[in-house]
Amino acid sequence: MTERPLRVAVLGTADIARRRVLPALAKDPDVELTAVASRSGARAREVAGRYGCAAVTSYDAVLGRDDVDAVYVPLPVSLHAEWTRRALDAGKHVLAEKPLTAHAPTTAGLLDLARASGLALMENVMFVHHPQHTVVRELVTGGAIGELRAFTAAFTVPPLPAGNIRHRPELGGGALLDIGYYPLRAALYFLGTGLEVAGAALEHSDGSAVETAGAVLVRSPAGVLGQLAFGMEHAYQSAYELWGSKGRIRVETAFTPPAEHKPTVWVTDAHGPRELTLAPHDQVAATVRAFVRAVRSAGTDPRTAAECLEQATLLDAVRARATGR
Repeated sequence: MTERPLRVAVLGTADIARRRVLPALAKDPDVELTAVASRSGARAREVAGRYGCAAVTSYDAVLGRDDVDAVYVPLPVSLHAEWTRRALDAGKHVLAEKPLTAHAPTTAGLLDLARASGLALMENVMFVHHPQHTVVRELVTGGAIGELRAFTAAFTVPPLPAGNIRHRPELGGGALLDIGYYPLRAALYFLGTGLEVAGAALEHSDGSAVETAGAVLVRSPAGVLGQLAFGMEHAYQSAYELWGSKGRIRVETAFTPPAEHKPTVWVTDAHGPRELTLAPHDQVAATVRAFVRAVRSAGTDPRTAAECLEQATLLDAVRARATGR
């Protein structure tokens, strides 16, 4: 017997939802998009009309609908915890934009609630679902560059409009949670858990109420150092590199590649430099599929939950190291 599609509603019409996640939800054969909510009725009708689903002006009303099994939460970071908890309390599975919350204890509480309720709670970290990173990790673990010695990663974006939510501290803005998330998550992906924040700095541009750039030095339990940089007033950069005792690997367009992008992995080993060109892959669609699998598996995967909490703990440690509190 074929399972019916997962009925998903969207709480909010943020840019990431409109540009990337809503189209992926609508295209997935195992998903039925049932409602889009916005506190602006006009915006709700505009976005919902593109997908032939219900337009709702109350997030609470969405959580009370019988035709909603799961919700996607693309709201500002400061609202993630409240609406994720409300959704879980209403018996809905949740895909929430990253970071799940601004602080590790809050993240831990939500993961505990999801586990106790038998519901899937997944943080929308899309790049980890792209196979280019699996290829790189297999090269490293297979000894292609010898013993891993160092890792560098950078994610920077050009200046954002002054009114952008990333400039508003009350909404959870700032470069660390939005931009710094990526190189930190990549460090966890390649260096493993238990990372120590050996140094961190967060910088504010003139007149900014939030940090606009940062740098972090992490150390793995095995002694591998990671140098991470991020910012939102920079030329675009999205790359990482792994250096070993016998070679190195570099990936560009690492974190937000378009679906049609053909990734290139640059490898320099004992045989000299070479390029591996990989097939295009839609990491947004892959993330939606992973969420559907999590729901079908009747709960949050323990490994996924552990990674989410480890990331939240690392973000807290960076903030504490940089600010002294």
